[in-house]
Amino acid sequence: MSRRRLRDGRGTLLVGDVRVPLEIAASYRARTRGLLGRDGVDGAMLLTPAASVHTFRMRIPIDVAYLDRRFRVVAVRTMAPGRLGRPRLRARHVLEAEAGAMAGWGVRAGTEVRVEPAAR
Repeated sequence: MSRRRLRDGRGTLLVGDVRVPLEIAASYRARTRGLLGRDGVDGAMLLTPAASVHTFRMRIPIDVAYLDRRFRVVAVRTMAPGRLGRPRLRARHVLEAEAGAMAGWGVRAGTEVRVEPAAR
């Protein structure tokens, strides 16, 4: 992904050969809303910029991947509802998905992912 600024909308997350539907939350309002109140996730959600997340008022456990500015995974955690995640110093983006999904996609510390925003 180039250095262009991401905007709210849809796109695709690429993890090696795996393509995952992606929702991009780049505005303050979209990041604040995030996955709150949802019963599931179709693919993943990218919060940008972000260095930490919480799961208060969430209904489902989620996988959280902290990404650096080059979209390399710094850490991956599974969070139950009602938890506060620790900020990661090098994190610039946070990727969220249903618990267990990231392991199936091959997302782990050190993995580099790509984000392709949908054409406008």
